[in-house]
Amino acid sequence: MHLQRMPRILAPIAALACLAALSACKGGADGARPAGTGTASGQAAPEGPLAEAQRYVRQYTSCEDLSAAPDDPRLPSDDLTKAGQWSVTQRGLCSDKPEHGEIVLSIPSDMKEFQTRYKQYVMDKIAGGDGAYGLNSRVLVGKGFVATPTRTRTAVALVRSDLRVLTCNPTAPVPKGYKREKALVEGCVLSDFVGSEDGQGSPNLETPQDPAASGGAAGKPGQPAHGSLGLAKAGSMAELKKLVASSVDCSHFSTDPATVAVESIDYAPVVSGDPLAWGLSGRALCGVPAGAQRAHDLNWLDTVSDMRKLQTRAKAAQLADLKDDGKLRGTASRLLVGENIAVETNDPGVRFGLYQQQFLYLNCVPGFSAPAGYRLEGSQVEGCVLTNYEPDHPVTGGR
Repeated sequence: MHLQRMPRILAPIAALACLAALSACKGGADGARPAGTGTASGQAAPEGPLAEAQRYVRQYTSCEDLSAAPDDPRLPSDDLTKAGQWSVTQRGLCSDKPEHGEIVLSIPSDMKEFQTRYKQYVMDKIAGGDGAYGLNSRVLVGKGFVATPTRTRTAVALVRSDLRVLTCNPTAPVPKGYKREKALVEGCVLSDFVGSEDGQGSPNLETPQDPAASGGAAGKPGQPAHGSLGLAKAGSMAELKKLVASSVDCSHFSTDPATVAVESIDYAPVVSGDPLAWGLSGRALCGVPAGAQRAHDLNWLDTVSDMRKLQTRAKAAQLADLKDDGKLRGTASRLLVGENIAVETNDPGVRFGLYQQQFLYLNCVPGFSAPAGYRLEGSQVEGCVLTNYEPDHPVTGGR
């Protein structure tokens, strides 16, 4: 791991500076407090490692009114830890006033312990149902301290230094063009890429461009001028089943035509009738269709011989579903396609996992658009796009 460097101001130099300008060190004749030596409440500012961390951060962004008060009202409500936890011996807070945000500064005695505890925190959040937690991490690791800003632009400013974003969500991307370094804990990475949903994070150099946005190859982030950023593919149903194993529960798996054709009150597939008429070469069902209890966890796997035919039929079915109230039924599956494969699912959690594996959703809703940072590519049928953005289930991530 690249160790971050933090310049230190030696005490003898500071003492000489005070001798050279004694009045400035004492606050001057009017008793004014020198900048950075106290807090807004008049308390003495923290010294030692916290002050050194502040001096380092100030080279790249604003960090004013440093305080170590545990009850400072500026502390964010979702603060991760406190002094005495995660090996943190000291903790302070300063304000990035131009961005109207705060920066929490933590001094761990054992950086590996801190990273281990943060990883466990992320894993617990994911296990609790928040699968996107930590995708947009704001935990910035340096040599000897950790900075956790509350504003995206503050984080972007700080990664210009040797501070690195600690990310432990296994699905979090580090796009090409950004540094990717090993963390002290297996399963986590350090990078200078700041992810965000507000469009203020680091630019994703892999983000495609929408040629329709400005009449040329350069447009809003979202769609490539030509081709695709890449889609999932498999050479057989067995390969497809293996490919999606981390996202789709196929412990109950069947290719029996009668079983695959099942529909339930909770699960409506995209494909109905003869699969060959939809351009499919194979179809399977993952999940329990019925029996002693209600059907559950139904997802359909498709190998595709004619992707244009599949998308054309799926578009017609989607528009028919939208006709009544402009919304898709909650039980209706969405079609997520790859290069020569597809998955039909109405489970947002399953779709989230498939998006990480380069599947994209065929969206034919009139007027649909995707925010910057999401994929938006042309489909094989006019009036539809392929995307990983769902307005009802946007990918979100905290620290």
